[in-house]
Amino acid sequence: MLRIVIVEDHPLMRESLQARLVSRSEDIRFVYVGDSLDEAIEAIGSERLDCFILDLDLGDGRSVLENLATIASIEAPVLVVSATATPRAVQVAISHGARGYVSKSSSTEAFMEAFEAVCHGEAYVSPDLAAVLATEAGAGVQLSTQEQRALALYSSGMKIETVARRMDVSTSTAKEYIRRVRAKYAAAGTPLPTKVELYQQAQRDGIL
Repeated sequence: MLRIVIVEDHPLMRESLQARLVSRSEDIRFVYVGDSLDEAIEAIGSERLDCFILDLDLGDGRSVLENLATIASIEAPVLVVSATATPRAVQVAISHGARGYVSKSSSTEAFMEAFEAVCHGEAYVSPDLAAVLATEAGAGVQLSTQEQRALALYSSGMKIETVARRMDVSTSTAKEYIRRVRAKYAAAGTPLPTKVELYQQAQRDGIL
């Protein structure tokens, strides 16, 4: 029996995903279906999952990186189903532990292929996103994990001192991460002098 979790903040989307999976097989047990990552983790406990289906934007005030890090701690295979379909968003999710990524505009067939792949320990990116990734391979700004985390925290409204505490680094180190982020985007032709512009870019890149 496949053990599945669905964390999605839109009820209709949750019901749709659940119905698609049930139509595939009755040999499925939903460990949790809802909109709370914390409740999902509590429901899972020590149970082994076959697939953790996650929407990147849960409206819970936490960044994409924080949500993926939380799931990584239980070592569950993650399939992202998201309306955010930029190459950067896919790259960020995959580099932080997601095994599969499907946009919400993908076909039912693509979703089921992704689900099957993730349950069998394979990686999967839906064909529409794979084509975009191939076209833009090597393009864009490459941020380190710490730079991405600093960007997510700082652009979401935290003071640099708070960012430093959350990252367990000095204030000067946190400032240096943000300086590097700005320098990399500027070098790519996208200067981001204000916190609002950093926030908007983090959203576009799937970091928030």
